[in-house]
Amino acid sequence: MAERLLLRQIIRRPATVKIILTKLVYEQKCWYTAASDGENYDKEKNTNQWLILPPFNPAPDASSIGKKLYGRPDETNASALNWILKCCPHLPRSLVQKLFRLRQVRKQSSSAGSKDQRPRRVGAKDLMDIGDRICLPKSVDDKSHPTVEEKNQSFSSEEERRFVQSLELYKDSAIIVINKPPGMPVQGGVGIRRSLDELAAKYLRYDCMEPPRLVHRLDRDSTGILVMGRTQLSTTVLHSVFREKTIGASNDILGSKRILHKRYWALVIGSPRRRQGSVSVPLIKVVVDNGKSERITVADNSNRLSGQHAVTDYRVIASSPSGLFLTQSSNVSSMSYLLSCVLEGMLFKPSPPCYTWLELSPLTGRKHQLRVHCAEVLGTPIVGDYKYGRQAHKKIGHYLESASDHLKLSDMPSKDEKDTELESGSISDEQFSLHLHCKEMVVPDISVVLQNGNISDVDSARIRDIVLRAPLPAHMQRSWDLLSSNHNF
Repeated sequence: MAERLLLRQIIRRPATVKIILTKLVYEQKCWYTAASDGENYDKEKNTNQWLILPPFNPAPDASSIGKKLYGRPDETNASALNWILKCCPHLPRSLVQKLFRLRQVRKQSSSAGSKDQRPRRVGAKDLMDIGDRICLPKSVDDKSHPTVEEKNQSFSSEEERRFVQSLELYKDSAIIVINKPPGMPVQGGVGIRRSLDELAAKYLRYDCMEPPRLVHRLDRDSTGILVMGRTQLSTTVLHSVFREKTIGASNDILGSKRILHKRYWALVIGSPRRRQGSVSVPLIKVVVDNGKSERITVADNSNRLSGQHAVTDYRVIASSPSGLFLTQSSNVSSMSYLLSCVLEGMLFKPSPPCYTWLELSPLTGRKHQLRVHCAEVLGTPIVGDYKYGRQAHKKIGHYLESASDHLKLSDMPSKDEKDTELESGSISDEQFSLHLHCKEMVVPDISVVLQNGNISDVDSARIRDIVLRAPLPAHMQRSWDLLSSNHNF
């Protein structure tokens, strides 16, 4: 009887029934999805597949120190990623990030009415509420899997140890600072067999039980000061300091304290119109090559609101005259170059460009910020930056590829490689290496705060500064010497 009534309703009112059927199909689909997800969770729960972390407790922690140093109020919530790293300091950050990408992390909300409410998938940046619990796959706590250190044990050598420890600039109980060489990646990834974070974990522990952890990043071809936290606590504090610096500059907070200073040296092609100034232009990430790669560019009016605010102060240190020609051997002035052109009948040969040394002080910490601001805003791309200065390098007839493509530093360099490859790439060579170097950094001495143990009572006025300086790499020092040899420089 019911079937007849339904058939009669379909014949008389097809549009209404179509809506009813669509609703039924949608409800059935939602029920099936929820049931399937619940069955998977119950199955995994019954087979002890979940590692349940302690409930979130917003007690004062290291991340609040950065805000206190900048004189800003602290917040009581934290991201799911930070809570996992705090509860599981033995888990590599890269592994936790991979779990989020694979959607294998779940959160059980504390606001649940019933105790058997199933956890929901959570993102790395999702905020935690008091009492929330994170569930991780049980396999991440399996001690039977070889660690990164064990897997890299076969590559260990005394020469490798000496090389890594020779990069050290400063060390105390809270931080360790190294002078990053060119071409060496800071963090591991696909196709990278050697990275500074792995090498530091092996050779820069010294008397600490925990391995050093990255606080900030440098591009693979960049050089200079790289700060690492020696413990999870000190790393979290420094993360907060770096983050608060960017937040303060992005929001243009009046009276914002600057307890962190970074100064880079860069050799650029051309010269900016003004000898000093500030660049405040938002940046945005775009996908190119049909999604195969990405790059950072200046946000235009249409996407300015979605861009990340980026601020860079700059000043000219020195500049070479236009037309200066440099050779590997010596001091060749523009006048002698002109004379040689006359003798060789090459008067119509294009003259080499003007080079300028800039001091760059980033007030925010955006990806490729200095490279994009120099190339797209100042119109002076950095020497060796074939990604953002392609046209400028093409104009002067240089190879359009990164120097690190040929500098095989995924393995540790031999002595011959260090004597040749690492010193090549100046403006007198056939191919340029990136001339961007983090030369000076001022950071707060957080070791005193951590030794006292009372991180909830922090007074930035009583914390001294640590001034860190790194000498120029060989290729940049050589370019400096060549340009300095000209009396007009």
